[in-house]
Amino acid sequence: MAKPIHLKDHNNDARIVQRRLILAAVFILGLVGALIARMYYLQVTQYEYHSTLSENNRVHVQPIPPTRGRIYDRNGVVLAENRPSFSLTITRDRVEDLPATFELLKSLLELSDEDTAQAERRLSQARRPFESVPVMFELTQEQIARIAINQFRLPGVEVQASFVRYYPYADHFAHALGYVGRINEQELKSIDPVAYAGTHYIGKTGIERYYEQLLHGTVGYEEVETNARGRVLRVLDRTDPIPGNDLTLELDVKLQQVAEEALGERRGAVVAIDPHTGGVLAFVSKPGFDPNLFVTGISYADYGALRDSLDQPLFNRVLRGQYPPGSTIKPIVALAGLDAGVVTRTSRVYDPGFYQLPNVSHKYRNWNRSGDGWVDMSYAVARSNDTYFYDLANKLGIDRMHDFMSQFGIGQRVSIDMYEEASGLMPSSSWKRTKYRQPWYPGETLIAGIGQGYMLATPLQLAQATALIASRGVWHRPRLLKEAEGVLPDESDTPPNIQLRNPADWDFITQAMQDVMQSPHGTARAAAAGATYNMAGKSGTAQVVAIAQGERYDSAALRERHRDHALFVGFAPTENPMIAVAALVENGEGGGRVAGPVVRAVFDAWVVPRLEARQQEEPAAAQESAQ
Repeated sequence: MAKPIHLKDHNNDARIVQRRLILAAVFILGLVGALIARMYYLQVTQYEYHSTLSENNRVHVQPIPPTRGRIYDRNGVVLAENRPSFSLTITRDRVEDLPATFELLKSLLELSDEDTAQAERRLSQARRPFESVPVMFELTQEQIARIAINQFRLPGVEVQASFVRYYPYADHFAHALGYVGRINEQELKSIDPVAYAGTHYIGKTGIERYYEQLLHGTVGYEEVETNARGRVLRVLDRTDPIPGNDLTLELDVKLQQVAEEALGERRGAVVAIDPHTGGVLAFVSKPGFDPNLFVTGISYADYGALRDSLDQPLFNRVLRGQYPPGSTIKPIVALAGLDAGVVTRTSRVYDPGFYQLPNVSHKYRNWNRSGDGWVDMSYAVARSNDTYFYDLANKLGIDRMHDFMSQFGIGQRVSIDMYEEASGLMPSSSWKRTKYRQPWYPGETLIAGIGQGYMLATPLQLAQATALIASRGVWHRPRLLKEAEGVLPDESDTPPNIQLRNPADWDFITQAMQDVMQSPHGTARAAAAGATYNMAGKSGTAQVVAIAQGERYDSAALRERHRDHALFVGFAPTENPMIAVAALVENGEGGGRVAGPVVRAVFDAWVVPRLEARQQEEPAAAQESAQ
């Protein structure tokens, strides 16, 4: 039986298609409506919000670091300046693949593993991901060319011209000026992020650190328009940075060079002060180091060599070196005895070559084992007689010595603008009870009277104490800064002047110190030979290792670094002092013989030209007055 034939219903198919088309049209219209609604929401309702975002993507505010202030000596010679340098910078936020970028840079610039690691470490210290961070410095022309050729492969990497700190005298002023270095994580927590925006360096030590706020300056800003890759298209607005203040120091380059040459290759320190102002004229600590190594980041090898050197070039001997002052403090002990009234200028002590406390068998030896016979104060200072000062110290007692010598800055920080200064130590009975829970013994007073035992002083403190004798007790704290574009050092914390009961004692002790240089029995008469002006001084020798009772000091039997330190302090001219100097030669042994000529060289370099200029001015002034 045949199947029935079904005819196709074209009308029904047309209705189905029509319904589908209507549904599709409604769906499309719905989507278009949604897009229009979304567009309206974004373009109208959220216009201000999105226009701000768009503007922020297009316009960026970039900090402009200020130029650091320069540092000059008193005669306008540049000691620290800023020189142009081409640096490789990376903006971490714009780098697509940081490890691959460093690998490419290592290949292009032929970097060592240490160089690459150092660059990665610098980038990791960036405060903000969109900040441009210098990771390599002092690029050569060839390196700059390689970066330019491969710029398309290095998004976020640029070569920028910038200024870096430069010290033209290298190690000669390293301990006075200090150095700048990259801001580390600890410093980031304490500095103002706004004031240091765009700045990667900060003063680490010395003057660079102490006057950081003056030297740094004020940051500037510029609004720039950038493309999608972050490249600057144009500058929209700019606020110029304010450069840091230039500093003028009291230091004198020529005097510094004279002091260094006089010290030679020996380890030690020389510091010279103007007794009328406190200005530090020379500041030598040897050996030194090249501060330029630290500016852009010192290598592990270079730092290891400095750190591990037996000569300690990083150690600031002027400020941090604490040494027994030896006989250099005898003039102050003599003044203490006179001021306390326990002795007079003519009081005499018999010296058989040693001193003994009553009912004590121990002998405290004079350096001259055969003795000097009857000795008065003037002779004792010039001859540096230990026996006389053992007796004087015993009469004074340690606490009166402490109180009097503290007025001269012994055992305390004396400078205005030097952070790293050590305090030294001027012992007392209460200090020992607190420190060691032990009583003070009379024998300890005796050796304190000749600058040994617990007593410690820095070369700066010895120079300041000498300047106080030169100025008759008028206090001026030592300072390196002369002025900073009109800003003067703050001297509000200066101690009171030293008032002696008999002011004539200043003249007496000055004459005794002049006898050290000129008397036949003076310990430094050789250092003053041929001088055309009068000078006052005091030699000193400080023990490094103890010598047993009954034994003699034998230089040949001791290792070089166990030999005595040589010290000398003095001022000149005696009548109207222009300069006070302290010199220390580590393990130099003879104070008058070794350290004395160093001080004499500094005296000559400073005093002679000024006396000659004064002599030339006097006839001209007399001639003008006659006319």
